[in-house]
Amino acid sequence: MNTTIEHGTLHEIEDARLDGVRTRRVYAFLIDAAIVFLLSIPVSIVIFLLGIVTLGLGFFLYAIMFPVLAITYVAYTMGSEDQATVGMKANDIYLSRLDGGRIDPVTAIVHSVLFWAGNAVLTPLVLLVTLFSDRKRTLHDLLLGTIVLRRSR
Repeated sequence: MNTTIEHGTLHEIEDARLDGVRTRRVYAFLIDAAIVFLLSIPVSIVIFLLGIVTLGLGFFLYAIMFPVLAITYVAYTMGSEDQATVGMKANDIYLSRLDGGRIDPVTAIVHSVLFWAGNAVLTPLVLLVTLFSDRKRTLHDLLLGTIVLRRSR
């Protein structure tokens, strides 16, 4: 098998595409969390008005507002053709399947749910997995057979 690709070996190219991915993932998360928070402002106003109109029943929607917004955001961004959220695009990274296939919206949602479940159980220790796993993959990446790579390298 020929591992030479233009200017280096396949291994060298893969290393370049993984360079700085862990840090970029953290920055992407912060950007995406801020976006979901900003999206929650108009949704909160709508829920408030709905709560008044429904004599208080609509206020129960506040309990599911953040998860529904986050899942919808991830499905439409990471599950899109770009395979990246806005924060991931800003940090020049994207999510891919190990076989090079595309991420569909359902996989993007499962990836996000596993991320939050992992954080609920392991809190900041989720990033420790990237120190010991192959290709800086997190626990939810390992479970789903996905990898985060730099786009421009």
